[in-house]
Amino acid sequence: MTIDDHLDTRPSDQELQRLLSGKTPEPSFAHLVRMSDDTGLFEHARGPIPKRWHGYCVDDVTRGLIVVCREPEPSEQLVRLAEVYLAFLLHAQDRERGFHNRMGLDRVWHDEPETGEWWGRGVWALGTAANRGPTPWIRAVALERFDDGAKLRAGLGPQSRLNHAMAYAALGAAEVAEAHPGHPAALSVLADAAVTIGRPGPDPAWPWPEPRLEYGDAALPEALIAAGQHIGDEALLRDGLALLEWLLTLSTREGHLSPTPAGGWSPGDPRPAYHQQPIEAAAYADACARAYAVTRDRKWLTGVRMSIDWFLGVNDSGIPLIDEATGGGYDGLGLDWRNPNQGAESTIALISTLQHARWLDRIPTVAT
Repeated sequence: MTIDDHLDTRPSDQELQRLLSGKTPEPSFAHLVRMSDDTGLFEHARGPIPKRWHGYCVDDVTRGLIVVCREPEPSEQLVRLAEVYLAFLLHAQDRERGFHNRMGLDRVWHDEPETGEWWGRGVWALGTAANRGPTPWIRAVALERFDDGAKLRAGLGPQSRLNHAMAYAALGAAEVAEAHPGHPAALSVLADAAVTIGRPGPDPAWPWPEPRLEYGDAALPEALIAAGQHIGDEALLRDGLALLEWLLTLSTREGHLSPTPAGGWSPGDPRPAYHQQPIEAAAYADACARAYAVTRDRKWLTGVRMSIDWFLGVNDSGIPLIDEATGGGYDGLGLDWRNPNQGAESTIALISTLQHARWLDRIPTVAT
């Protein structure tokens, strides 16, 4: 029997009943610890076992640093993880050229530093650590290196997927602006991100600023919302909220989240579509949580709840994407199966979404 035979199956009725009744599971960091060592965070796994030979990826280390810094009372083990992840980012960062992205198991960089999409995630993680890092020294170093990273946005090129790179950077800038109101570099990044992403288009059926939905798209309206909030631009804030509402409506099917698949989606493509990835649900949870925090409009709580429930099995296939035994998140959802592997990105997406459940579960009578 292979791991695919063991895991790549529809869950039992007992598993579904357990996940869908009672309190939402607490986020577990057990698998994140399993995927980490004293250098960084391994990118891929076979089942829950790290594929060390694939090495490390800045994209995932940034995500790991963000969820650890979001913990309100991190354990000593998580503080140590934050230090490891931050040290990895400092090593990856070139103050003149951007970030490396891929390191082998030999601890040698296998690429040159650039301002690709991982630059935006690096700035996001540094901004989050500058605001929410668990120790004063983490916050101080992260703020210093945030400033260095923010200066490189002028060097972004076509390879960067500009909209997404700037959206991620803006989320980090919003963290810095929260901790340090009026911070010049943070406000500048937010303003530049708003210009780069653009305003909603004139066609109400497709106001999206790109011709096709791709990957982690909810970060774009979230960045506009954050920019409008911290710059004090009410029109920009309304645009971000309108784009997020359109995107969430498009990705809602029969009352549950039906996100964009790995290959993207354009008008006329079939829905639902697969392979759905956990990072999409996590992006919706983040964006809707920010929209609620800014507006206090309870309609956004539905988006957060649908994102949580997507992991618990309320999705197009009725299959949970959480492994309660390991603390890991499965790598994707198919028509009647789930990817058996539990890589870093999927596990972190699960953790970040369940972190939102803590406060959501304290708000009574949320309609879904």
